[in-house]
Amino acid sequence: MSSEQDHLKETDTEARFEFKKEENSAVRSDKGLTEEVIRMISEDKDEPDWMLERRLRALEQYQNMPMPTDWPGQPDLTELDIEEIVPYIRPDVDKREGVDDWTELPDEIKDTFDKLGIPEAEKNALSGVGAQYESEVVYQNMQEQWEEKGVIFMNMDRAVQEHPELVKEHFMTTCVPPSDNKFAALHGAVWSGGSFVYVPEDVTVEMPVQAYFRMNSEGMGQFEHTLIIAEEGSEVHYIEGCSAPKYGTHNLHSGGVEVFVGEDAHVQYSTVQNWSKNTFNLNTKRAICEANGTMEWVSGSMGSKATMLYPCTILKGRGSTDTHITIAFAGEGQDIDTGAKVYHNAPDTSSTIESKSISKDGGRTNYRGLVHIADGAENSSTAVECDALMFDNESTSDTMPYMEIEESKVDVAHEATVGKIGDEDIFYLQSRGLDDDDAKKMIVAGFIEPITEELPIEYAVELNRLIELEMEGSLG
Repeated sequence: MSSEQDHLKETDTEARFEFKKEENSAVRSDKGLTEEVIRMISEDKDEPDWMLERRLRALEQYQNMPMPTDWPGQPDLTELDIEEIVPYIRPDVDKREGVDDWTELPDEIKDTFDKLGIPEAEKNALSGVGAQYESEVVYQNMQEQWEEKGVIFMNMDRAVQEHPELVKEHFMTTCVPPSDNKFAALHGAVWSGGSFVYVPEDVTVEMPVQAYFRMNSEGMGQFEHTLIIAEEGSEVHYIEGCSAPKYGTHNLHSGGVEVFVGEDAHVQYSTVQNWSKNTFNLNTKRAICEANGTMEWVSGSMGSKATMLYPCTILKGRGSTDTHITIAFAGEGQDIDTGAKVYHNAPDTSSTIESKSISKDGGRTNYRGLVHIADGAENSSTAVECDALMFDNESTSDTMPYMEIEESKVDVAHEATVGKIGDEDIFYLQSRGLDDDDAKKMIVAGFIEPITEELPIEYAVELNRLIELEMEGSLG
């Protein structure tokens, strides 16, 4: 491929994410968090009383919790003023149903997701698609072959209305309660949109389902909630994509993810995030895994001003397994603090954590992880590998693993490497006909291969292109 073709492809990829639309909302809340704002959100959604009560309890917990400031080396959150964030913007679409026909979307929303490639991805690679714009899911569609097998894939607002017993039992109760941390409480108070996925016993959804979350308006917060319930012996792969254009004021993304993995079930949760560099990305993601269940987290974190994200799995049942594969990229002015948490609460459980990070132009990446093996969780094993690649002397990369081992009959391994791109590596590739930039891209592509090989080909290609753009400083 010629350099001109490469440039055109990269320019096209950049344009897909950096465009912005004029806000055209049907409902917009006031800034900040008050009981009046919470009640307005709940009323606009026609929610049952029990959900409003949960929101108000979460608000009270949020107000009583301090902002996290005492973690060693954590990102600076002093510029984040939640009282200046607009927590709820409903675009001009049906406030619960959205649409299931792409052509029925308002032109400005349809154009947004057309540019992001969502319709094409749905046709070629996905069992179902949900698209969220601002605070609401505007489009949701599931292939009939999965609906006929009892698979449910709908937006969370609709699930509250149509599957209240399932939602009441699982929503922010045992997996991610609002008391978990300040931003979980914030999320519980103002959550809006997101995905509800239910896979019945012994059903395998052979193609991934995807949700794409787009923040378009300046100074807003997006708080989607994803709830996945995989019954015994089932299997599903869920892919989440996120993006936002750059503005002069800060945006906040504080989503919540809860995954329930039944006995012998298998869930893969993949994320490709490309938030703009004015966005604070502060999420809480957790899974509970029953006996012989398997949970896999695959995530690529690009963009954002600051990210604090540590997907967690509680290995509750004997023989359950957890895998984390993550890649983080930090450029100038970025602090990407990511990692993983695993709780081995049963015997014969196993976990693997593989973390890759890249930093350049003074950016900072950090792996922050926790592995806890409880007393009685004998014959459990964990392996943690953290690799960091730096482009220059101004960039930094830290590794903060923490292990709590309360059982003696276990196998624990940890390995960490930090290094710069070597001049000899660049020289070798240049001697084979590559220029300096292409040589660096090839080294990085090899470095992140463990994550890209876990993604469907369309998303692996996109992740590589995004990282190439970040390396060039093209994404803002």
